[in-house]
Amino acid sequence: MNVDLTELQNEMPDFESHLEAREWFKERYENRFVLEGMAAIDGRRVYYYHLVKDPEVYEQYMESFASEEKHPITNSASFESYSTVEISEGGTVSFS
Repeated sequence: MNVDLTELQNEMPDFESHLEAREWFKERYENRFVLEGMAAIDGRRVYYYHLVKDPEVYEQYMESFASEEKHPITNSASFESYSTVEISEGGTVSFS
């Protein structure tokens, strides 16, 4: 799945909340939009999601963290299998 983040950003509406943004992404990407964590920055919550582009590679990459056996990363495919989407409580979205 090829995701053009610039095009995606241009298509996104302005969101009023994290919940509104999350619902928009979930409707569009379903199980390829995965919550990975949350942090408080300056007293406000920021949610981190992975937008999965290559499910097979992504799944292997995530499973490697659960394994006690070390799996060296030999190419960039693992990192290219997803993009990180940050959504603030107020609905601000950024990509990395």
